[in-house]
Amino acid sequence: QVPLVESGGGSVQAGGSLRLSCGVSGYTYSNCMGWFRQAPGKEREGIAFIYTLSGSTYYADSVKGRFTISQDNGKNTLYLQMNSLKPEDTARYYCAVDRFSWATCSDTLNREIKFRYWGQGTQVTVSS
Repeated sequence: QVPLVESGGGSVQAGGSLRLSCGVSGYTYSNCMGWFRQAPGKEREGIAFIYTLSGSTYYADSVKGRFTISQDNGKNTLYLQMNSLKPEDTARYYCAVDRFSWATCSDTLNREIKFRYWGQGTQVTVSS
């Protein structure tokens, strides 16, 4: 399969916006897609997920109301729209996809669930 590739990261001032993209065109079998991030010295955390069969979305409290996960109509690209960015959002952001039941996908924020397919990440830096 074609590796997942994220894009759209960069440097922005607090309060600004960025949109991350992840090419997922070779992963039509995957129905659970999400975004993780890892800041220096911290554990990787899942922040946003979508169960593509229903469109159900799930967000970590730290990003709820500010970030939006979506997929384009052709289902070739996974997006993460990030608004009202804060310095604490600074991290490397990764997309991940796999095939899970709805129950498992909806539980991704509550327990560690291993995704098989990952991108290399894109850096987001938010300055105050």
